Amino acid sequence: MDDDLLQQAENWSRAGRAVAIATVVETWGSAPRPVGSHLVIDENGHFLGSVSGGCVEGEVVSEALDVISSATPKMLEFGVADETAWRVGLSCGGRIKVYVEKLIS
Repeated sequence: MDDDLLQQAENWSRAGRAVAIATVVETWGSAPRPVGSHLVIDENGHFLGSVSGGCVEGEVVSEALDVISSATPKMLEFGVADETAWRVGLSCGGRIKVYVEKLIS
């Protein structure tokens, strides 16, 4: 499935759409998706794939739009110790790190 997502990101880019790729790079404890999971996001906020679930995905999409406009990658971290844990849906005790970068064509 992740190969299909990366192919779709390339297709969007070739069609002239600005694209970001979010990748789970680290997990600890209870995490919904494994390291290497992807979410691809275009400049209009359309997305495919999953890096977590629930509200985390919405936060990642929002941050990805910033990455697309600035072309500056970001490392995002979500976890129960984070003050936003309940808001972004990781109240289960896990922690994830997600790297978001703009796809340069």
